[in-house]
Amino acid sequence: MSKTHVIGFFERYLTLWVTLCITAGIGLGTLLPEVFEGLAALEYGSVNFVVAVLIWLMVYPMMVSVDFSSLRRIHERPKGLIITLTVNWLIKPFTMAALGVLFFHVLFIDFIDPENASQYIAGLILLGAAPCTAMVFVWSQLTRGDATYTLAQVALNDVIMVFAFAPLVALLLGVTDIEVPWATLILSVGLYVVIPLLAGILTRVRLSRYVEYPADAEAAVSRFTARVKPLSVLGLLATVVLLFGFQGQVILNQPLLIGLIAVPLLIQSYGIFAIAYAAARLWRVPFNVAAPCALIGTSNFFELAVAVAIGMFGLNSGAALVTVVGVLVEVPVMLSLVAFANRTQHWFPKN
Repeated sequence: MSKTHVIGFFERYLTLWVTLCITAGIGLGTLLPEVFEGLAALEYGSVNFVVAVLIWLMVYPMMVSVDFSSLRRIHERPKGLIITLTVNWLIKPFTMAALGVLFFHVLFIDFIDPENASQYIAGLILLGAAPCTAMVFVWSQLTRGDATYTLAQVALNDVIMVFAFAPLVALLLGVTDIEVPWATLILSVGLYVVIPLLAGILTRVRLSRYVEYPADAEAAVSRFTARVKPLSVLGLLATVVLLFGFQGQVILNQPLLIGLIAVPLLIQSYGIFAIAYAAARLWRVPFNVAAPCALIGTSNFFELAVAVAIGMFGLNSGAALVTVVGVLVEVPVMLSLVAFANRTQHWFPKN
């Protein structure tokens, strides 16, 4: 079986492999807690370096595919950017806050005491106000999204997040003295976007150095990305094992609470995707832009959300727990949305 067929086989049954990795992560985290505690300690600014390396492996193949000469023409196709920014900053934070109030102050009032309910709402708000920075490159690649356009969407989101995250969270939480962990924000963007981006640039330059025609350079890039694409799949599966290994005890000790917290997160994720995907379809956005722009709105910058929750409310707070559950929910949800998008790509124009 060729390498292409092997990768195709893994992508086709990716949900199965992720399920097995979730199970393995929880099992290993329970059997070998000291190992995962040691791995969890390898961090700075609440950014775990082991996870960062794995995400780098996932992101790097797509960064090699980015054609930087076409970035200057992004403004000629504004629809995807408009949808992404509208969903991320004008819809998503407010719907997440509303769902938190609805479930934890109304529907789940008999199961959760008021003090904890407020903490859970705060955690949801932190997730809703932090759009994805790194993992969206993986989801974009799995839908064969436009790598250049995805980079532009993420870069613009990052710039807005630097200025808007703290005021938006302060507004929704009703406080004014939020301390944003700038080390986490800057380090995460550097590790997950800047470093793999620079590596991608250097790789493209090296691949193009010894060819005569532009078409030959693109062919060389395509051959290289096909060879390194297995890194994305392996990085994703290893990341799932680690994340679930880190949080295995939380899942096993509080399964009912985890389930309650997951309900508004699931509704938010599928609802936000539906809004963005429907807008892209009505506006006739090409699929290789429509799928990533909907997935960016759905995914969360969980590293930042976790760090802010711990800094504001404490390591063992309800807010921190919600952000951790957000991590656990995200991968299976995003994989299901990737599968749905790939099955419905015929709804969109191809170019």
